[in-house]
Amino acid sequence: MTAAALIGVCPPAMAQMTLDVPGGMATLLAAPISVCLLILISYWLGRRSLRGGAIGERQLMLLLDRAPLGWYAVDANGRITYMNGTMREWLGLGEVTDNVRLHDLLAEIPAGAAPASPFGSSIVGEGDASFRNRAGEPISVHLRQQALPPGTRGGSVACAVVHDLRPARAREAQLQVFERRFQRFFEQAPVGIALVDAEGRLEEANKAFRSMVKMRSAELRKQRLLDLIAEADRPQVEARLRMALQGEEIGERPLDLQMAAGKGRSATLYAVRREDEAGGKPGLIVQFIDTTERKKLERQFAQSQKMQAVGQLAGGIAHDFNNLLTAMIGFCDLLLLRHRAGDQSFADIMQIKQNANRAANLVRQLLAFSRQQTLIPRILDVTDVLAELSHLLRRLIGANIELQMVHGREMFPVKVDHGQLEQVIINLAVNARDAMPEGGKLLIRTSNVSNQYPVTRGAETMPPGDYARIEVVDTGTGIAPDIIDNIFEPFFSTKEVGAGTGLGLATVYGIVKQTGGFIFVDSKVGEGTGFSIYLPRHAAAKGEALAAKQEGDPGQPRDLTGMGTVLLVEDEDAVRLFGARALRNKGYNVFEARSGEAALEMIKAGKQSIDLLITDVVMPRMDGPTLIKEVRLIRPELKVIFISGYAEDDFRKRLGEGAEIHFLPKPFSLSQLAEKVKEVMRAA
Repeated sequence: MTAAALIGVCPPAMAQMTLDVPGGMATLLAAPISVCLLILISYWLGRRSLRGGAIGERQLMLLLDRAPLGWYAVDANGRITYMNGTMREWLGLGEVTDNVRLHDLLAEIPAGAAPASPFGSSIVGEGDASFRNRAGEPISVHLRQQALPPGTRGGSVACAVVHDLRPARAREAQLQVFERRFQRFFEQAPVGIALVDAEGRLEEANKAFRSMVKMRSAELRKQRLLDLIAEADRPQVEARLRMALQGEEIGERPLDLQMAAGKGRSATLYAVRREDEAGGKPGLIVQFIDTTERKKLERQFAQSQKMQAVGQLAGGIAHDFNNLLTAMIGFCDLLLLRHRAGDQSFADIMQIKQNANRAANLVRQLLAFSRQQTLIPRILDVTDVLAELSHLLRRLIGANIELQMVHGREMFPVKVDHGQLEQVIINLAVNARDAMPEGGKLLIRTSNVSNQYPVTRGAETMPPGDYARIEVVDTGTGIAPDIIDNIFEPFFSTKEVGAGTGLGLATVYGIVKQTGGFIFVDSKVGEGTGFSIYLPRHAAAKGEALAAKQEGDPGQPRDLTGMGTVLLVEDEDAVRLFGARALRNKGYNVFEARSGEAALEMIKAGKQSIDLLITDVVMPRMDGPTLIKEVRLIRPELKVIFISGYAEDDFRKRLGEGAEIHFLPKPFSLSQLAEKVKEVMRAA
């Protein structure tokens, strides 16, 4: 090979290399391996010697045979004149390759290719090709073929250096797998991830982030990240991103924020600096953890804790207060037996009783919002309830407010306490009246609603199902956005001091929730407020609807006298004295006990034949449920009436399933006590 031919197969950086200088072998070995092989092949084929070198033909053959690259020589007819061991191993060929032609080894022969060329008409070239081994497997290679001068050994006209591309292709395929896997992890990560440039604009974002901001990929590109954050949180987010871009370690200092898209959607932000491998400006990797559900649960937990604390306080107050009110109302009834209408003291006694009843209503409100009141649920049609209530509502709201009622057709039946449902509507109507001092319009509308998916409003989530909806909408002053989340809290009121107790909406909320329903509010300042009550549809069992209707029929006995022996157990002296006197006046034989232990001893002694046991629920040492369990062991058939200022459910759970008991909530009047006793005695 001539020096010119040698320079022709070398890269430009090798053009300066010559072989006729001392140390030429060292210079040769410093060259790229493909160029070295071409030089050595040319030397071997031309039987030339390297000046200044001492390498023999055998050593050269061994070097070429074990080279990490393949090489071959080919004559004008495409016959392989020589092939090194590396390439023979790739192709699965033996030592002898005399009868092997170049095109026999190619997986695909280019159209019009010369016998000595893997490319086309020219035997000189460089590019990718595909060989096929003995097993028929393709071998992707990159080869560089160079023409040889005439007279080269074996009639060779060209020689080529062959790079096996399989390892590189395998690495490339593996890299693609890793890339696809990373892209899948990135896209499907439950955490919102965004790549942001140095100017704070989005370059790429995953599915979770797009869902948080409610935008598509095309819309997000080059969008400013700060524009996707709630305006109030932008200054602190901007400062945090600037700190991260400067390389400060802030990974352990997450930032809570509100997103601009979606009301109430909150997130926690993490940001780290991202170096640009291409040498450009650095950027940021910003991660957003959606905390909306967690914040909602935190609010629900805080609200439930607050309600539980106030409810426990209300329950304790209600119990003691109901004892006092029972005695006050009861002794007023006893006085009214002696002082009839027209008597000088009649008006004073009635005034005392009316104020006691007002206090009893206040206690019931306390129990309502803490969901500790006793409900008597019945199957109702809300249309019938509202129709009966319409005349009272018109008197309550006044002549300057127009009342409009729109009834839905074929309303779903609901199972609620009739009186408490009326209380809910009345409270909302009174609130609407106070919000329209100059007059306006009050709309009460009913309809059926069927939800296929959960409905979330604030911290409340209403499950799928069928609901009867009652809407109470006014055209009043509306509720300011900064206080609308507090309106159902006890003792929260927007009215002037002394104008309200702050229990109206708290009572409404408590009654609706205890019934298993939901209540939502929508309001705009200056336009009005709308309350939407959702009561779950009741699937009535066979005969249940008829029983519910009969339950409301006026069939209470007016003759309240009776016969039998009653044991009255009450630790509050005033309540016990009133109850005993009232029942004795009605003809009953009454025994009194100040504690559960004393009552149990009387029953065990068996000196009196007890027909009915009336006991308080909460008493020191032995309470009512414990007393009944002991009594059942002795007198399982004995009829029992519980009296209490607490909810009935509080003690029913402790008595177990199937326990036949009756309940009379405190405070009760003389007639209510006598009616209940006669009802139970008559059933016995």
